[in-house]
Amino acid sequence: MTERVGRHAARDPGETLVLQAISPDDEPPYVPPSTGRHASGRSEDAGPDAQPADSRPEVPPQPEVTPLPEPVALTEPSPNGHGSRNGSQPPDLPSYAEPQPPAAEPAPQLAGLGSPAGGPLRLVWVYPDLLSTYGDRGNLLVLMRRARLRGLDVAPTEVKSDEPVPADGDIYLLGGGEDLPQILAAARLRSDGGLQRAAERGAVIFAVCAGYQLIGRQFGGVDGEPVEGLGILDVTSGRGDRRGVGEIVADVDPALGVPRLTGFENHQGVTQIGPGARPLARVALGVGNGDGTEGAYAGRVLGTYLHGPALARNPGLADLLLSWAAGPLQTLDPATEDWARRLREERLAATSS
Repeated sequence: MTERVGRHAARDPGETLVLQAISPDDEPPYVPPSTGRHASGRSEDAGPDAQPADSRPEVPPQPEVTPLPEPVALTEPSPNGHGSRNGSQPPDLPSYAEPQPPAAEPAPQLAGLGSPAGGPLRLVWVYPDLLSTYGDRGNLLVLMRRARLRGLDVAPTEVKSDEPVPADGDIYLLGGGEDLPQILAAARLRSDGGLQRAAERGAVIFAVCAGYQLIGRQFGGVDGEPVEGLGILDVTSGRGDRRGVGEIVADVDPALGVPRLTGFENHQGVTQIGPGARPLARVALGVGNGDGTEGAYAGRVLGTYLHGPALARNPGLADLLLSWAAGPLQTLDPATEDWARRLREERLAATSS
């Protein structure tokens, strides 16, 4: 399983981290629009090039999947947490070449969902009371910020584990968590069905660590026993023989047009990718899935072991998710990217020394 998301340091597994929900005074409450799909609306300070999407194309068939190398066999469960394997990359596994940063606009494989003019972009943070470790709530904050910088209206909501998951959101976010909260979250999400219905209608889903494992077909329980996942992403996870803790660097599938990823991992999971998904990236440093790959994606569903939080460290990945939901994005003023650029440079330099 994964841990609860805080900053980059590992926490005491016995400690429970409670994160403050978004205050109604800080953010508008989530109010489902009355006219079906949302649109990326345009605010008063939207740039001259910002335009709302006005259509929702059908999700095209997935591209042919390149076969992965032979998966690493799962080993006997280890007693602590949901972990990782040794991060050494097999010598015959090719790494993705470092892609150039995307041009003005990211070029996702799929067109944006689109929405009726004037509706907000609906961001749904799923089960923050169970799945929120190592600062993963920062992923929600980054998406809100980068959408608003482009003049897009956003409607964030945090859905607790005793509440139904709305099926009409646009981007769903799941964080990391410890073993028992992960198992409880999977059981409640299976019973609720809202996240599965959202995936079926083409919503964007971004899941980290424990969230990544539980949206798959199966993951390892407290003692390594198989636990049924949601089956949204074609991956299967179990326990490795070593825990992966520390910085991770990975080169993204060039088809996604996202620069090299940097993040923090703390898990003991080994994840095998099925034929219905593709690896998100190839590991340059760290563990990831345990076979030289990191994360997985299919359509608008993307999972990763990266904390950090991942979207604060990797704004190109945040923009990819936004573009999947709202269509082509307006280019940001370079001055607004300064802090994100400096953070990336700092973390990448730290891993190369």
